[in-house]
Amino acid sequence: MEGGLHIEADSSAFRECFSLAWKNPYVLRLAFSAGIGGLLFGYDTGVISGALLYIRDEFEEVDKNTFLQESIVSMAVAGAIIGAAIGGWLNDRYGRRTAILIADFLFFVGAVIMAAANGSSLLIVGRIFVGLGVGMASMTAPLYISEASPAKIRGALVSTNGFLITGGQFLSYLINLAFTKAPGTWRWMLGVAGLPALIQFVLMFFLPESPRWLYRKGREEEAKTLLRKIYSANEVEAEIQALKESVEAEIQAKGSSGKITYAELWKTKTVRRGLIAGVGLQVFQQFVGINTVMYYSPTIFQLAGIASNRTALLLSLVTAGLNACGSIVSIYFIDRTGRKKLLIISLFGVILSLGLLSGIFYHTSTHSPLVTATATSKFTNYTCPDYSSAVNANRWDCMKCLKASSPDCGFCASATNKLFPGECLISNNTVKDSCHGEDRLWYTRGCPSKTGWLALVGLALYIIFFSPGMGTVPWIVNSEIYPLRYRGICGGIAATANWISNLIVAQSFLTLTHAIGTSWTFLIFGVISVVALFFVLICVPETKGLPIEEVEKMLELRALHFRFWEKSADANYKNQAA
Repeated sequence: MEGGLHIEADSSAFRECFSLAWKNPYVLRLAFSAGIGGLLFGYDTGVISGALLYIRDEFEEVDKNTFLQESIVSMAVAGAIIGAAIGGWLNDRYGRRTAILIADFLFFVGAVIMAAANGSSLLIVGRIFVGLGVGMASMTAPLYISEASPAKIRGALVSTNGFLITGGQFLSYLINLAFTKAPGTWRWMLGVAGLPALIQFVLMFFLPESPRWLYRKGREEEAKTLLRKIYSANEVEAEIQALKESVEAEIQAKGSSGKITYAELWKTKTVRRGLIAGVGLQVFQQFVGINTVMYYSPTIFQLAGIASNRTALLLSLVTAGLNACGSIVSIYFIDRTGRKKLLIISLFGVILSLGLLSGIFYHTSTHSPLVTATATSKFTNYTCPDYSSAVNANRWDCMKCLKASSPDCGFCASATNKLFPGECLISNNTVKDSCHGEDRLWYTRGCPSKTGWLALVGLALYIIFFSPGMGTVPWIVNSEIYPLRYRGICGGIAATANWISNLIVAQSFLTLTHAIGTSWTFLIFGVISVVALFFVLICVPETKGLPIEEVEKMLELRALHFRFWEKSADANYKNQAA
């Protein structure tokens, strides 16, 4: 019950969700309709990773320009930053439902523009439109679900949004594979995204506004009518009373329910502490490297020595599937184990996985095949100029070949064994086709390696640990840690921080791998993960089982928990409440 002081520790929240489907399917209808926003979020995250392989093949200026590749990926993130910032204002002013409808419209327009793009410029414009929609949906969908959910299963239902995000990523890889041999490959991949946006627009058009937003705006009768559909008869009156007391307390404390300033957010102790935890989690979610995996996983497999686009996409499907499974695990454990414990376990695994990936790529880069002189006459005129003029050409290996830049060069592997010495040749379509014509593999991004397959193991372990904790919990914490009056704007701030961090990672990953190597890049993510672990231990409270209105009281008692090995204030509060 939302308004009570004590909520029983919900080890059965997962089963309760299935029970609710029979007792009150209306709640699940609200949750899954809003959760399609998560599906859109996930689809856009995953689809560009595969589409980028074929965009590079079609547009030479993209293939030769790492910054342009990063821009095509990250402009959607830039749009999402603006969308998340506007989304906070839209949520408070016009409501959660209206914000979702606008997000769907923008996403649909962006998908059409991308599918019709005749060059990189128009493609980037479409990515910005899609990003605006994704940014709004990313912070609105979990907020709507949270405010339309009974406290006992709130965490599990908000986790369905996380599941739909990862489900959207998995769906995007399936669609990428389905269109690999279709005319206009990447156009279909990007254009299909308009369909779920259209479906959600129709569904949300016939659904009501969030009950808490309605009550906050003085539309009490509408809110009560909706709450009676969500809660059972013996719970609804207590929930209505709790909301009434919460709004009245805010108005009494502030004198009015008027405009909120950023100075007010920082001066209000409970909001400040909530923002430190909520924004910090969103920033670290990105800086531990998840969207390098989701945006660039096929490219990462190619860096590990997988030459084929289709094979790289197929392997990426494994990581996307594990991500979706991890979200299901999160739904089961989020109200059973608790938010904080899941985060700690998740980060321990992420640190180990990133260390493994760093080691794998270090071995790959230091044990690549040697370069031999041109073995066939057809390649005589295509030998890489940098190799031909090198004083120490006999010491060149594949990695050295791929770093040549005047012009760019590629590695044509030995026909006998890809690990044997191969040829360093000028990189163009003629040479590529000739190399393939001799049943040899052509490498331009990574080199053949006998340990490259371990990259799949490393990425799989990373996803298995990341998804149930750091993948889902930051969104859940941000949906329940802020007081009602500040929830929209604080959610917008946290989502904006997430997208800014996402932009930094997306726009710098390929540049970093080119400048310092893939091994060092993953090692940097590993060090950041260690910092994130200490942040969770010190700054993030446990909100498991607490009604939203009670989280504020808990934050009043809680300062930064530097002695994280001792019993925390939030644990003391929950014991007192019990």
